[in-house]
Amino acid sequence: MQNTMRVIVLVVVLFIAATGCAGRSAPPPQASASTPVAGLPMNAAFRPDEAVQTGGEPTPVPDSIISAADAEYLLLTNIYERLAPSVVNIEVVVETPHPGLGDEARGSGFVYDLNGYIITNAHVINDATEISVTFNDGYVARAESIGLDLFSDLAVIKVNVDAARLNPVSFANADDIRVGQRAIAIGNPFGLASSMTVGIVSGLGRQLPSAEMISNDVTPGFQNPSIIQVDTDINPGNSGGPLLNSRGEVIGVNTAIRTESGIFEGVGFAVPVSTVLRVVPELIEKGRVEYAWLGITSLSAEDGLGVAALAEPLGLPVNAGVLIDTIAPNSPASKAGLQGGNIVRSVRQADVCAGGDIIVAIDGDYINSMDELMSYLVVNTAPGQTINLLIVRGDQTFEVPVLLEPRPTGDTNIPVTCGP
Repeated sequence: MQNTMRVIVLVVVLFIAATGCAGRSAPPPQASASTPVAGLPMNAAFRPDEAVQTGGEPTPVPDSIISAADAEYLLLTNIYERLAPSVVNIEVVVETPHPGLGDEARGSGFVYDLNGYIITNAHVINDATEISVTFNDGYVARAESIGLDLFSDLAVIKVNVDAARLNPVSFANADDIRVGQRAIAIGNPFGLASSMTVGIVSGLGRQLPSAEMISNDVTPGFQNPSIIQVDTDINPGNSGGPLLNSRGEVIGVNTAIRTESGIFEGVGFAVPVSTVLRVVPELIEKGRVEYAWLGITSLSAEDGLGVAALAEPLGLPVNAGVLIDTIAPNSPASKAGLQGGNIVRSVRQADVCAGGDIIVAIDGDYINSMDELMSYLVVNTAPGQTINLLIVRGDQTFEVPVLLEPRPTGDTNIPVTCGP
């Protein structure tokens, strides 16, 4: 009896399976016969639509699509081919207490003009006893130092070679530099000659204490203004090379990176073309650069303590400009009658020296920050020149002429406490 039941159950299961399979193989309603399974191409389900439709192998996309996709790379290739001959590798021998240990260094540079002048970083040739320049084609020439400036981290060297070997660069308009535009670096990272990397301008208006980063024997407190921040790969050996825009014009000189490991971690810096065009001619003419000095300090906008951030908590009458923190005694600012802060206020757990004059314009140009003020002084002024500052004091504004003086070479004696 049990065996009989097992047979009945087995028959039922087989019947259900058979009827189920038969149902799935039946054609859909209103369907008509088409290509037999045997006539379908192999692996049809894994072929691109075009191959299935044509019954053949995948074909290349049209040239118009390839050209459009490669347009950026054609641009970069063209820039490299035009600019690589302008970029040089610089090798220096540096005087050290221990010969043979760290007495050689490398960097990059680029041709400034047909007289053989080459631009690089001051930190590349600082303390160099010998300088060698290798051109893109492998030609090597000795170079002499013409001048260097630690505050801008720029230097000029010169080679005596045939003018046919020199390919001067062209320079961009500094006012056209924008965050988001392409930023191209050509240099010699890790000694690998004529390397190109590409990124974007990721920030503007940064400041670097360039001189203090290079030497301990400088007057502290003077920043290198209007620094360009990029995400373009910049590594040891790129220093002194050009930063270019999409036209192949120089927008800056690669100078530093922010890193914890010693290699590029996403943030690089370049000295802007505005500073380059102000400093380089003076280095060629005099071998050094003289900067104008105002003699004030102001809290950093990058630390959230600029006028825009302090306007509401301090009740300031403007939301842009430079709030004077302290003034150096006997400085141009002091002699002109400018006033620093006189009362300490706490803003977001930071002590702020409030009550000082607010500089809102210089020679008719309105400014938003200390970086813009410093940039104007660096690029447009010289010692002995008189500038006109528009200041806000309380609820009044004043035009104040200030006779600029050379930057001091020693202690500036700027007060470290708030008040007169």
